[in-house]
Amino acid sequence: MLDAKFVRDHLEEVSHAARHKGFAFDAQQFLAVFERRQQTLERAEALRMRRNEGSDAVKAAKDPTARASLVEAMKAVGSELSAAEADLRVADDELRGILLRTPNVFSSDTPLGKDDKENVEVRRVGQPSVGPEQGKTHIDLATDLGLVDFGRGTNVAGSRSFFLTGMGAQLERAVHNFTLDLLTGRGYTPYSIPVLVKPSAMEGTGYLPGGEEQAYYIEKDDLWLVGTSEVSLASFRGDEIVAAQDLPIRMCAHSSCFRREAGAHGKDTRGLYRVHQFQKIEQVVLCFPDVAESDRCHDELLRNAEDIVQALELPYRVVSVCSGDLGLGQVKKHDIETWMPSRGNYGETHSCSSFYDFQARRLKIRVKDGEGKSRFVYTLNNTAAATPRLLIPLLENHQTPEGNIRVPEAMRPYLGGRKLLV
Repeated sequence: MLDAKFVRDHLEEVSHAARHKGFAFDAQQFLAVFERRQQTLERAEALRMRRNEGSDAVKAAKDPTARASLVEAMKAVGSELSAAEADLRVADDELRGILLRTPNVFSSDTPLGKDDKENVEVRRVGQPSVGPEQGKTHIDLATDLGLVDFGRGTNVAGSRSFFLTGMGAQLERAVHNFTLDLLTGRGYTPYSIPVLVKPSAMEGTGYLPGGEEQAYYIEKDDLWLVGTSEVSLASFRGDEIVAAQDLPIRMCAHSSCFRREAGAHGKDTRGLYRVHQFQKIEQVVLCFPDVAESDRCHDELLRNAEDIVQALELPYRVVSVCSGDLGLGQVKKHDIETWMPSRGNYGETHSCSSFYDFQARRLKIRVKDGEGKSRFVYTLNNTAAATPRLLIPLLENHQTPEGNIRVPEAMRPYLGGRKLLV
C-alpha cells in the first residue's frame, strides 16, 4: 500500500503506473476522498482542542453558575466530536479501500509492455539440446518410469492433480533438500510455516483485495490457503519494529502451496506445468528502506535462483518483466524461464520481485533510522525451487536415448549416489 500523501503528491506518476500495469485508478476520486478525509480530520482535531480547552476552563471555574454553563457547552462539543470521529472513521475506511487497490509505481528500468510477450530478455545461459520433435515429454517419461500417477491423482482430487510416486517423490525431495542446503549455507533462516492464514496476512502481502479468484478460502474458519510461503514469511514480523543491525533479514520456507488457476480453463490441462497444489521453497528478505540496498538484495535473490538452476544443469534465460506483467505491489521483477523441450520454449520457474515498502506499510513492519525516525522496511522475494514445474525441464533435458533420466552431479548425493533414474 502506498502512503496517501505520496499518492497525492505524485498523482500523475501513480496514474502512469496504473495505466501501464493495467489496474484501475481514478485520480479525481482519490483526490476527492483524500480532501474530504483531511477536512474531516481537521474538524475533529479542532473539536478535540476545544474540548481540552473547555475541560481546563471547567477545572479553573470558581463560580458554580459559570461552571455549569461550561459543562453544558462541553457536552455539545462532545456530541459534535463524536459525530466528527464517526465521519472520520468512514473517511479513513473509504480512503484505505482506494489505497488497497492503488498500484505501486514501477522502477525506471522496468520495460514498458502489455503482457509477458513483451518481457525483455536480459541473458541466456546454456544451450537447449533437445527440441519438441526430439525425445519424450515429461508426461511420457514420468509415466514410463513410474514417477507420476496422473490417473489416480485425478480420481482422488480432480483435474490438475497427480501423485508423485517412488523415485518421483524422492527426486522432488532431493531438489528441495539441495535447495534448502544451498540457502541455509548462505545465511537464510529456514522456517516451517502455517499454510492457512488470516485475511490480514493475505491483505498485508497484497493478495487481497484483488486475488480472491486465485486463492482457496475456508469460509467456515475465515482462513485462506496460501499460494506461496511469502505470505506467511513476510507476515512473520508484522506490527513489529525490527532492529536496524538485524537487517537484512533473510528467510526461506518449504511449504505446500495452493492456487485455483482461475482463468486457465483448457490451458495446460495435461502434465505438471499448471496444477492446483505444489511444493515450493521461497526466499524472502526484509532490508533497510534504501533503493540501493533493495537492488543489492534483489540481485542476491536472483543469483541464488540462478545458481540452483545451473546446479541442475538446465538451460535458462532471465527476463526483465514489463510493466503490464507486474503485480499490484511490485516495483520490479525478473523471471527465470527454464528450457522445456516439450513446450518448445522457455517456461517460467522463478519470479524475483521487489516491493519497497508496499507490503511493510500494510503489515506495519518498521525500523528506526539513524535519526531515530520510524520507517517501513523494504521487502523482496524470489522462488528458490517450485515443484512439480521444475521437474519438467529436469526430466526432459536430462533424458537419455534409452528413456532414462541422467541425474545432475549436484543432485547425486541427495539420491544415494544415483547417476540414472531407470
